[in-house]
Amino acid sequence: MNIHEHQAKKILKEYGAVVPEGVFAFTVDELIEKAKSLKTEKFVLKAQIHAGGRGKAGGVKILSTIEELSTAAKELLGKTLVTHQTGPEGREVKRLYVEESSNIDKEFYLSCLIDRASSKIAFISSDQGGMDIEEVANKTPEKIITTKVEIGDEISDLDCERIIEIFNLGGDANKQAIALIKSVYKMFISTDANMVEINPLILTKEEKIICLDAKVNFDSNALFKHPKIMELRDLNEEDPTEIEASKHDLAYIKLDGSIGCMVNGAGLAMATMDIIKLYGKEPANFLDVGGGASKEKVSAALKIILSDKNVKGILINIFGGIMRCDVLARGVVEAAKEINISVPLVVRLAGTNFKEGKEILDNSGLKLISAENLDDAAQKIVEAIK
Repeated sequence: MNIHEHQAKKILKEYGAVVPEGVFAFTVDELIEKAKSLKTEKFVLKAQIHAGGRGKAGGVKILSTIEELSTAAKELLGKTLVTHQTGPEGREVKRLYVEESSNIDKEFYLSCLIDRASSKIAFISSDQGGMDIEEVANKTPEKIITTKVEIGDEISDLDCERIIEIFNLGGDANKQAIALIKSVYKMFISTDANMVEINPLILTKEEKIICLDAKVNFDSNALFKHPKIMELRDLNEEDPTEIEASKHDLAYIKLDGSIGCMVNGAGLAMATMDIIKLYGKEPANFLDVGGGASKEKVSAALKIILSDKNVKGILINIFGGIMRCDVLARGVVEAAKEINISVPLVVRLAGTNFKEGKEILDNSGLKLISAENLDDAAQKIVEAIK
C-alpha cells in the first residue's frame, strides 16, 4: 500500500527524522488558512498523487507570497498530472501540500527496502539526489552504493557509517545522518514497510539534514497489525479493478497486455506470464486466486479480468492442490452465465479433481479450448487472439 508524501513525512517525523514544516488540505481555502502558520520566506506547493516526476509535470511550485500560493493552488487542484509513472491517463490532483522552503547546499538519495534474495534489508545511497535513481544507475553506477544489513531490533553505527559514506559528510552533519538512518530503520521495521525512499535528502546551508521528499510503501499482508496506517489508504489513487479484487482477497495487478490470466499460486502466475511473453504477447494482469478459492471467488476473478477492455483472450492455468479443479470449473461456469464471454478462453487443469473439472467445463456449453500443459496453453491462447 502506498501513501502520500505528507503522510510519509508525518510518520518519519514520529520516528525522529527531520522534515520541513508543512500542511495539507483538500480545498484551496483550507490550504491558505493553514499555510499562514508557516514561518518561511517562500512556500513550496506540491500536488499529492501516488507517482514520481511531479516536478517535471508542473506539480511542484515555489511561491513568494500567500497571494501567489492561492493562485497556484487554484490552478493545481483538480488538474490531471501526467508523469512517467502515471501513464498517459495521468492522475487528478485531489489534495495539496505546502511546506516551508529550505536553503539547499547538497542533495542526496536514500532508500531502504527488503532484499528478498539475501533476507536482509538493503539501503541504497547516492550523492546524486534529486534525480531519477534509474538514470543515475545507467549513467554513473559508481555513484550508488548498496549496503545490506541484518534484520534486528536496531542498526549498528558501523552499518550507518557504511550507508552514508558516499555522502562525504563531516562533523555534526555526519552525526545527524547516522541518527536519520537509525530513525528510518526503526520506522521500516516497526511499520512493516516494503520501501522507504527519500529523494532528495538534503544538507542545508545551515548544516541540517532534512528529508525534502519521501515515499513509503507498506506490506499489505501486514496491515491488519497497523490500523492507523490502514486509515491512510487513498482509494482515489488505486486502480478500481484492484480495489474490487482486494474485496475478494484476490492478488490482482493490472498490466498493459491483451491476455488475461487466472492462476493459483504466485510462482505459477509469474511462470504463466513469462511464457505468454515467450510466445510474443503480453499479459493483461497478474491474478492469483489463491490455494483455497471458492467458486464465488473464482467467479469474481473472471469478472474482474473481463472488465479490462484490453483483454482479447483469457488463459486459466490451475494446478489443483488445495485448490480443486472442479471448484474452479464451477466458478468459471457461474461467471459465464452472468457475463457474455466473447473472447477466446483457454483452460489448462492439472492435479486434484482435474477430470471432474474438465467434465464440468466440457458439459457447460462454453466455447473454450482445452490445453494439455502450460506450453500448449500459451501457444493456443496466442494463436486464438491473432
